[in-house]
Amino acid sequence: MKLNWAERWAVNNPIRVIQQGLEIRWMRKAAGDLPTGAAVLELGCGRGAGARLVLREFSPGLLHATDLDLGMLRRAARYPGPGRHRRLRLLAADAARLPYPAGSFHAVFGFGVMHHVPAWREALGEVARVLRPGCMYFLEELYPSAYANPLTRRILLHPRSDRFEAHSWREELVARGFQLLEVLEHPLVGILGVARLAAQPRAMANRTEARTAKG
Repeated sequence: MKLNWAERWAVNNPIRVIQQGLEIRWMRKAAGDLPTGAAVLELGCGRGAGARLVLREFSPGLLHATDLDLGMLRRAARYPGPGRHRRLRLLAADAARLPYPAGSFHAVFGFGVMHHVPAWREALGEVARVLRPGCMYFLEELYPSAYANPLTRRILLHPRSDRFEAHSWREELVARGFQLLEVLEHPLVGILGVARLAAQPRAMANRTEARTAKG
């Protein structure tokens, strides 16, 4: 779902950039460096502030950044800074239907994206699909008590049905094969975390277990 005017302002102001900078430094401290030449993906890149920080702090070989909003992608094309454009690829894409082969990326970043996606479970499945086994999903998400309370739901535009709370978000991460390694969380606000995809994806593990049981 595209952002309305109020949320565009919320995510495109200097305070938000400072916040993202602190979060990304925390993520790097929690997870360490990426492999040399790593290919990474950012979902919902907006005007490119997060992409610029990821390029600076993690120094991937190539960063693919996606968004539904073509206007935001045009802004993102101008944002990364000198010398970083050659490592950035921008693409209009739905997080629930990513146009990448399985196992394409060494890391996936998402800053406040999934709570905007109507089919968030499918989108999380797509993160697991395009991420290499054993690699990291860096996430920041808000819970409905923060963005859909009686005040904020009057000015912010979000899907209304099947919204994840703290417990359902964690359950779906596990169901998709992720293990949370580091977490900062408030159940009434949201979560900042680093999650690792299992070395053997859950679907493959289930098929292996089924074959073993039959044998």
